Amino acid sequence: MATLGLDFGTSNTGAAVMAAGQPFAIPLEPGAQTLPTAVFIDFGDRKFVYGSAAARAMMDGAEGRFMRALKSILGTPLAREQRQFLNERLSLIDIIARFLAEIRARSEAFTGMSFDTALSGRPVHFHSASAERDAQAELDLREAYELAGFSDVRFLPEPEAAALAVAGSGRMLIVDIGGGTSDFTLCDRKNGKTQVLASRGVRIGGTDFDRVLSLDNVMPLLGYGAQIGAELGNKTHSAPRALFHDLASWEKIAFVYDPALLREVRRWERLAKQPELFERLGEVLEAHLGHDIAYAVEAGKIAANGAETGEIDLGVVERGLTVPLEQSVMTTALNGFASQIGAAAMDTIKDAGCSPDSVDMVVFVGGSSLMGVVREELAKCLPEARQEMSEVFTAVVHGLAHAAG
Repeated sequence: MATLGLDFGTSNTGAAVMAAGQPFAIPLEPGAQTLPTAVFIDFGDRKFVYGSAAARAMMDGAEGRFMRALKSILGTPLAREQRQFLNERLSLIDIIARFLAEIRARSEAFTGMSFDTALSGRPVHFHSASAERDAQAELDLREAYELAGFSDVRFLPEPEAAALAVAGSGRMLIVDIGGGTSDFTLCDRKNGKTQVLASRGVRIGGTDFDRVLSLDNVMPLLGYGAQIGAELGNKTHSAPRALFHDLASWEKIAFVYDPALLREVRRWERLAKQPELFERLGEVLEAHLGHDIAYAVEAGKIAANGAETGEIDLGVVERGLTVPLEQSVMTTALNGFASQIGAAAMDTIKDAGCSPDSVDMVVFVGGSSLMGVVREELAKCLPEARQEMSEVFTAVVHGLAHAAG
């Protein structure tokens, strides 16, 4: 029996083993080294669909339930709530377990090996603001691995795994910005050996970027901040904020499609000063378009990151509906997150008892580390350190393979 290096991510998941002395990322779907961490429960065919196929099913309008960013619910009460899925009572831990079992099955089918042990990546902190939730999140993930058929699972912090895979020598700060967390490891690399000096993490990631950009740019088109009148009298109040925050949060979108909530939105439409906004919101809820909007926001973010201006294409909601997204506006919206990331990076160096000017290199890992606002903040914090991009999406799983091997 062999050990599988498995990086279960908020947005993408990878699996790897050592082959001929080198880490090998197992292609979990054709032509790709990672698999989107996405699940679609197909009501018509009565089956679970995973990865890119899950996203396609959702975008094609198949009848079912789409879920993404499931890692973000670990450690929260939502993880253990039982719901009805295809005549089964399942928790989200059960759903994660089925996803992990699929990763195991695909890895075994490709390699011809059997994997009963997993070396899993984990954030330095799943929940940086709550030690209790942080500990519970690891227990939840361990249970999911066991339900997936792994008899043993060990954990390694993701930036420490990445440190084993990156090239170079000297003092390195690994900056791993993923979908749900930002993690940092300061390490020394000499003669091919890596010594970890300190690690730290904060619960900020790409899904937080998406949420803020959605709240600022998209949700106002659906009634966020708009006024609703009373049934009697002239008083007005703002539309309840909770629905819009859930609709802008990847891990909560699947749970806003409630008939009673839709009826309430239709009532707001009747009482609102701008009824067209709530009419649009009602269509989004009725047609289950929340994830389509989230993907549009993510695509607009990526476009604006690489150019002076981009746009959020909301044509799926209403023909011709778009929202311009200038890079400067996006940077302003995300500056608060970037500052927290920079502060956590500096605290990691401080934890190690080192000075900032002793850092030779900052190595970026994780898809959200591609954001210019993050790189600019780290350049301000560590102006003397050179910046390097590692294998953004596979450095962690390559490091896990090294450690497992």
